[in-house]
Amino acid sequence: MRTVRNINTVTEAHWVGNGFPVSTMFSYHQGADALSPFLLMDYAGPVVFGPAQIPRGVGKHPHRGFETVTIVYDGEVAHRDSTGQGGVIGPGDVQWMTAGSGILHEEFHSEKFAASGGKLEMVQLWVNLPADHKMMSPGYQSITSDQVPRGAFSGLNSTFRVIAGEYKGLRGPARTMSPMLVMDLALEPSEHVDLVIKKEWNLMVTVLTGTVNINEKYLGRDATIASFNNDGEYVTLEANNPARVLITAGEPIDEPVVGHGPFVMNTQEQINTAFRDLESGSFGELPAQ
Repeated sequence: MRTVRNINTVTEAHWVGNGFPVSTMFSYHQGADALSPFLLMDYAGPVVFGPAQIPRGVGKHPHRGFETVTIVYDGEVAHRDSTGQGGVIGPGDVQWMTAGSGILHEEFHSEKFAASGGKLEMVQLWVNLPADHKMMSPGYQSITSDQVPRGAFSGLNSTFRVIAGEYKGLRGPARTMSPMLVMDLALEPSEHVDLVIKKEWNLMVTVLTGTVNINEKYLGRDATIASFNNDGEYVTLEANNPARVLITAGEPIDEPVVGHGPFVMNTQEQINTAFRDLESGSFGELPAQ
């Protein structure tokens, strides 16, 4: 069994724009090696918004050197970027955006969701790119809920969805630039799940909602994240009530991580170049609405 390195319940939230009250579950600023290939996870909600005439959200901003992965559980999020891609993702959908050499994008509540109001719950991951992919062409993968394969743990009612990577013979639809596993679990009360992950991979287990016993020793409540040492191949989970859990695991990228704001590269000079390129207009522009 893997041993727990750290477990933490996040209680502080901050606003991103005026549409996303987020709790930062982890960040590369607190130890990139143990998180790699992941850089950051923001958990937004669950929060209930009233109707609004103008959609709330966050306006145009840049990224370079990594990917953003947005998973929506409730509500709707509309996206536009400087590659001309865009669309609306709703419950169960995933947006996998590759910033690569540079992208501008914006994220707002969809017009429909803004008009009606309702509950918003979503996760955004930052996924690092290896050095030889950091300047790849920007791209966008829109993954709908029905494209994400679902499976059940043997003899149990608890289920899982594989977004990226492979688990129990199911392969997620997301294309990744390094080996990883991103999947979410719907755990039923009193069911014991053994989760098997390569011990060489870094692993984080995030309890989004519900209460879960981790390794029969630690209790994870809403917005709790557990990270693990690389000393075993499985962890145990048992929910006390219906719970939603996000699994992020992957092969570490053994390269320097230097970040500043919306850019994550390998050296400070590359960060400086990113700011110069942004100022020169090489990130493109959002298409007119």
